[in-house]
Amino acid sequence: MMQTAHLSVSIGLDVKRAYDFLSQPENFPKWASGLADSLKKVGGEWMAQTPEGPAKVRFSERNGTGVLDHWVYLASGAEIYIPLRLIRNGDGCELILTIFRHAGATDEKFAADADWVMRDLRTAKQLLERQKA
Repeated sequence: MMQTAHLSVSIGLDVKRAYDFLSQPENFPKWASGLADSLKKVGGEWMAQTPEGPAKVRFSERNGTGVLDHWVYLASGAEIYIPLRLIRNGDGCELILTIFRHAGATDEKFAADADWVMRDLRTAKQLLERQKA
């Protein structure tokens, strides 16, 4: 089993409104910097440019349970699974993303990945809370 880290932010916006925004693949580049400026729909599939080259991205179907999982398929054949959940917390919600420590990743690399994800989650929080007004 791989080591994991569950990273989250509290968001001061109703879970339904947050989900409506976050479940649209078109909105991912607004907060998910790993997909920023490169996520495009090509022939019915979502594609992104990664340091390893072009990658296919698959998103969860819209659902009523807050699941926002997505999968990145690299040109090398590697699949990266990104579990992402939105859960109700009173009048607001929690956005939770799980990262996995892949084989060979150093402590520093795993910590850097967690820092990157937290920056993205904070960006999502800021975008969503601006919608509250």
